[in-house]
This record gives sequence, structure tokens and C-alpha cells, in this order.
Amino acid sequence: MNPYIWAIITAVVWGAVPIIEKAGLRTLPVWPAMFFRTLGAMIGIFLLPLLKFEDIRATIAGGAQGWYYCVLGGFMGAIVGNVCYYHALKTGEVSKIVPIAGSFPLISFILGLLFFSETVTPAKLAGVACIVMGVALLR
Repeated sequence: MNPYIWAIITAVVWGAVPIIEKAGLRTLPVWPAMFFRTLGAMIGIFLLPLLKFEDIRATIAGGAQGWYYCVLGGFMGAIVGNVCYYHALKTGEVSKIVPIAGSFPLISFILGLLFFSETVTPAKLAGVACIVMGVALLR
């Protein structure tokens, strides 16, 4: 499938998830909410082999560095990032919290320059400016 279609589907799913999670956070404290969110993710992980994804053993055997970074990314994104996000979402307005948290491409842009020597283009700089202006307008 076209990568842009995948990205649009991602945006739709990730756009709907905060509404679902905010509804759950109305009655749950942050840590139990994280437990149940992680439980949902674990159920998904057990269903992945049914979708015929690559053999995990072959992937792990292919090189420790790749799966190490993915595990670290999973921990940082699913645990550290989501705990912070849930604290913000529980007490803040969805319409303000989600765009601020969603400004992560700005951080990714900067880190991509530093760690992968990615190029700076006028289009990328315009995107960065839009992110900064969008977050500033929400105050």
C-alpha cells in the first residue's frame, strides 16, 4: 500500500485514540489507565502473528542492535511518553493537549539532523514553522 495512505490511516487512528482515552481517564487514575492501555496493546501483539508479519525469531537473529533500539523505543514511547501524556490528558483540554503532544515531529526533525545528518529543506523549515505557530496559537 502507498506509504501516504498508511500515514493517513495512522493519523485517523491516532486522532481518535485520545477521545477514547480521555473517556477512560474520566473514571480511572493514570496508572490503572496505563495498565489497561498496555493490556490492549498486548492483546494486539498476540494477534500480530495472525496477520502474517515477519517471523520475530528471524528478525531478532538478524541483529541485536535493531531490536534493541525498537525495545528502547517501545519503552520510551509506550511507557514514558504515555504516562506523561495521560497526566496531561487527564487534567487538560483534549483540543490543547493533543496538538502540543503531537508536535513531536519538531523534536524528530532536530534529532534527525543531529543523529542521521538529514538535510534541511525549505519545505521542512516551513513545516517546523507551522508546528511552532500552531502550538503558540493554542495558548
